[in-house]
Amino acid sequence: MPSFTYKALRVHEISENQVERSITSCTLDDLPPGEVLVRVHYSSLNYKDALSATGNRGVTRHYPHTPGIDAAGVVEESSDARYQRGDEVIVTSYDLGMNTPGGFGQYIRVPADWVVPRPQGLSLYESMILGTAGFTAALALHKMEQNGQHPDQGPVLVTGATGGVGSSAVALLAKAGYQPIASTGKQDLHAYLEALGATEIISREAVDEPLRKPMLSSRWAGAIDSVGGSTLGTAIRACAPNGNVATCGLVGSPNLSVTVFPFIIRGVNLLGVESAECPMPLRLQIWQKLATTWRIDHLSQIAHLCSLDHLNGYIDLMLQGKTRGRIVVDLR
Repeated sequence: MPSFTYKALRVHEISENQVERSITSCTLDDLPPGEVLVRVHYSSLNYKDALSATGNRGVTRHYPHTPGIDAAGVVEESSDARYQRGDEVIVTSYDLGMNTPGGFGQYIRVPADWVVPRPQGLSLYESMILGTAGFTAALALHKMEQNGQHPDQGPVLVTGATGGVGSSAVALLAKAGYQPIASTGKQDLHAYLEALGATEIISREAVDEPLRKPMLSSRWAGAIDSVGGSTLGTAIRACAPNGNVATCGLVGSPNLSVTVFPFIIRGVNLLGVESAECPMPLRLQIWQKLATTWRIDHLSQIAHLCSLDHLNGYIDLMLQGKTRGRIVVDLR
């Protein structure tokens, strides 16, 4: 394809420990080798993207860089027979947006093994309302159900409920027949959580009890936690016998302080959820469920659409904890 310019949000290192973000003109020569070139229609903003956009070396090692761990668009070129020009595809996870230029640019070039055909039942836009956050929430529920979780056992706690993973988890649990208990510190968003399907809303403090007792009274049959730290510890200690607690985030803290008692007395199961390197057969299965039996009703309630030109402001708001649901970026 002839070289031309396209727009991308680029993060430049201007001095040690200081970066600057700007909308920059790029060419296809700025992209790495790969079998599939995709014209990105939509991306979405994740916490990992916000970290990459501020120069966090734990996410992105080399700058200048284009963040965006999610992308959905149309194949422009492919040297792999599985994909043809015009195919609508999703690319999330792996190294996209970390050290490989990501979805905050109008084009990406990636290995064919990273690409997922858009499942029937989801548009490109809807797939990015879900993105990594929705996929992670679905993977968490899948692992819980593989380990015996069932709606009849009782309600399931969702921490960080107004965030990307949390909002998706509340809506997904409701769709799958569960009773979601939503934990949040944002009192002004209770109506939002109720609209997603939360049957009970509790404060952030109610899931942040100091480790004075090794176990607490059972309050939920399972949990999907994206906060970590003492919140995850409380979710474990207050989980009912044989319940499953899925952990998939550390926005509060990466540390966990609990005793073994919930595990050896109540049989509580702690399930780690890692979506970046999820095997492709399981990845395809989860996306198919999200497009069919687990298709969230009223997906648009979770989303706010923004342009690439306005993305900078939303990155700052996310780092301040002032966003809700999913920020979808329109790159068309």
